[in-house]
Amino acid sequence: MPCGLCGDIIPLEVVRCPACGAWSRRRDFRALGIGLFMLLGFNAFLAMGSSVSLLRLASELDGTSSLSYDPGSVSTTLAGYRDVFVVSLCLAVVTGVLFLAWLWQAHGQTLDKVRGHRLWTVGAWFVPLANLWLPPRLVLEVWLASGRYPLPRRHGVSVVVMAWWSNLLAAVGLAQLFPSMHAATLADARFAVQIGTAGAATLGLAATLAMAVVFHVTLLQLRVPPARPAQG
Repeated sequence: MPCGLCGDIIPLEVVRCPACGAWSRRRDFRALGIGLFMLLGFNAFLAMGSSVSLLRLASELDGTSSLSYDPGSVSTTLAGYRDVFVVSLCLAVVTGVLFLAWLWQAHGQTLDKVRGHRLWTVGAWFVPLANLWLPPRLVLEVWLASGRYPLPRRHGVSVVVMAWWSNLLAAVGLAQLFPSMHAATLADARFAVQIGTAGAATLGLAATLAMAVVFHVTLLQLRVPPARPAQG
């Protein structure tokens, strides 16, 4: 591929341009994909850990009677989990920014042409209503355009992308609902823990499925040289 700095041809097996020493863009993309993959893994680890911990709390509440229930203690415990959700949200924002940078670059170097302008890889996430269905469609098209799949495998890719998006939307909704839950009664506390467990579990699943998306698209694009110039 041509060097973005001097225009000399960079062999795929080298990291820097032989003429000027500039880093290869494909190597930059590989580093971006690895960094995003690891950050998504940390998101999944944190979310799944919270889910397991909340399941233990739910088990303790199941063995508690209304007479022995202490709302103050449970409220304090749930407040700690709310803080964990805030941390997870901040981490998700950082991960999302990195994901958009990765998707932007992946869109510009697919094997086949992707429908829609490259700007939609960022803009689709911020357009009301359209951001409910455009992002997974773009991710799916970038994945499919990065390799040539037979029809059965295309359906499998679609299932993975839709499962990722469904879990992500569910996680966002449950994470917003959980902070408003209270623990005045035992029934309220059990319901709050169930909401928190579901929110953490869906967030963990979404992060895990996103890891699969990033891994496969990055691997496909590193194996196959781009057949067209990057879209502006």
